[in-house]
Amino acid sequence: MPSQNNQQMFSFEFYPPKTEEGAANLKIVHNTLSTLNPEFFSVTFGAGGSTRDKTFDTVVGIQEQGLSAAPHLSCVASTKDNIHSILKNYQDHGIKRIVALRGDVPSGMMSPGEFRYANELVEFIRQETGEYFHIHVAAYPEIHPQAHSAADDFKNFKRKVEAGANAAITQYFYNAEAYFYFVDTCEKNGITIPIIPGIMPITQYTQLFRFSEMCGADIPRWMRKRLESYGDDRTAIQAFGTELVSKLCQQLLDGGAPGLHFYTMNQSAPTLAIINNLR
Repeated sequence: MPSQNNQQMFSFEFYPPKTEEGAANLKIVHNTLSTLNPEFFSVTFGAGGSTRDKTFDTVVGIQEQGLSAAPHLSCVASTKDNIHSILKNYQDHGIKRIVALRGDVPSGMMSPGEFRYANELVEFIRQETGEYFHIHVAAYPEIHPQAHSAADDFKNFKRKVEAGANAAITQYFYNAEAYFYFVDTCEKNGITIPIIPGIMPITQYTQLFRFSEMCGADIPRWMRKRLESYGDDRTAIQAFGTELVSKLCQQLLDGGAPGLHFYTMNQSAPTLAIINNLR
């Protein structure tokens, strides 16, 4: 893959705020990150559509400011009529991007609904809306935690691409080789869509460890030990994290990554510090 480092296309992920204070904070974060001219902002979608209305409100608010917004849409525990309604609503508001995901089954719910896998959602979006949406899907360079094997996981990803995905955003990682190996595997199998690395800034260790345990992201031993050595010194953790993730991002861009997608956790400072290092 040829280097595209000169473009440095960025995108940023938010989650829908739960309180008025959170909404006010997100507006500040959004306005700050807007100065970087991102390709788009994505907004997450809770398990079983639990944040559906808040996701919609956040996305429309971004879109109304003249910026591209990409709502996450998870299909598990949903129906075709429900997904059709959501897609129609987004079309009516000029939303052109979708991040199509399987999603997690809400606690206590036994049936996955009318969709079992993300490729079925991608296929349904194409059937309902043709080429209207630019569809992003998820990719897992370090293998999805629920996958039976690396081979099965790649087959699942390939099905999403064949169903009509335009691009992929990866789970975050701290080992660049995992990303480059995944991209090489894609190219060898005729997959040419952009594979955008997902980037998680490091602001505190306990939160990062908890997230990584849930999503299967590997924290290398040396990195884990270094973070543990800082104890409760958040300033030291953030300084180390900014340096480490900045180097990772530079390595990815130098190696040909088509851009970077930041999991902001509704904060601007950690992401800004990394991007300033790159520039």
